[in-house]
Amino acid sequence: MINFRFMISDLPGKIFTIKTSRDFTETALEIFRYQSEVSEIYRKYMRLLGVRSDDVCQIEDIPFLPVSLFRKYPVKSFRGKPQNIFTSSGTSSTIPSKHYVYDLSLYEKSFLTAFRLFYGDPAGMSVLALLPTYLERSGSSLIYMIDKLIKLSGSPFSGYYLYNHKRLYHRLRELAAKKERVLLFGVSYALLDFAEKYEVLVPGMIVMETGGMKGRRKEMVREELHGILTSRFHVTSVHSEYGMTELLSQAYSQGKGIYAAPPWMQILIRDPYDPLSFLPPGRHGGINVIDLANLYSCAFIETGDLGICFPDGTFSVSGRFDHSELRGCNLMVQEI
Repeated sequence: MINFRFMISDLPGKIFTIKTSRDFTETALEIFRYQSEVSEIYRKYMRLLGVRSDDVCQIEDIPFLPVSLFRKYPVKSFRGKPQNIFTSSGTSSTIPSKHYVYDLSLYEKSFLTAFRLFYGDPAGMSVLALLPTYLERSGSSLIYMIDKLIKLSGSPFSGYYLYNHKRLYHRLRELAAKKERVLLFGVSYALLDFAEKYEVLVPGMIVMETGGMKGRRKEMVREELHGILTSRFHVTSVHSEYGMTELLSQAYSQGKGIYAAPPWMQILIRDPYDPLSFLPPGRHGGINVIDLANLYSCAFIETGDLGICFPDGTFSVSGRFDHSELRGCNLMVQEI
């Protein structure tokens, strides 16, 4: 019998101490070898591709699991019961994704370390959330993160506002007078709904949209959305978070839709017509994500997003594949 605990005994400690590209590559390959042994779904997918773990010597050789498989199968790299199951919002016509989280402390370490890296300590910051769609269902990984940030902030002003825009408006005015650090999280349509009613000025406030109209409003391009929000909130830029149910890490944009990832997360751009080939920086294609915090699920995810990676490792997201654009590996999903 394989001793799975022995195989990964030192990996959780390595993930958040990565400093160099060599550190990242070595840890990614270790996690790949572990997951290719333990994850039934990942192992089966590799077999369909004709990829043997012994043949994988560099990151570019690693197969990336289509994110759609999280909707159909339990993508797990552990034995036993998960501590939590995060689910995507889904729609009436789609099956929600499920992320079986074996160790919640790994998720907390990931989002708190990344948050502190990009925004500093949440202590003393007022964290306000306008996330009605997420609050109205269970299993949201975003709500789990915001709950923790609100608690750590220690501010009596932190909290959720659901549809109470008037209360939020008065709270922001109160915070403006106090000159405290303020972070306003919001799903795109909710921020727009609020901005149509109210105009506010809170010096130094960070407005962060978490994406998506969730079928509540007409979709609009990022430039249009951010243009409205910067005008009504009187901020120089709108920040964004890039994350998903299937990942335990987030990348952040502090303006202009350019995202930076924490050291344990890396973006590769695949050729949309040959998903096993990767494109150089500056070329447009499908976004693949390596999230080493996904130690107990799958760290190598082929997303449904389109984007561009830049020479410094930052990236932008330009849209989604529609069903007619799916090629190659995604077509094998039906066979697993």
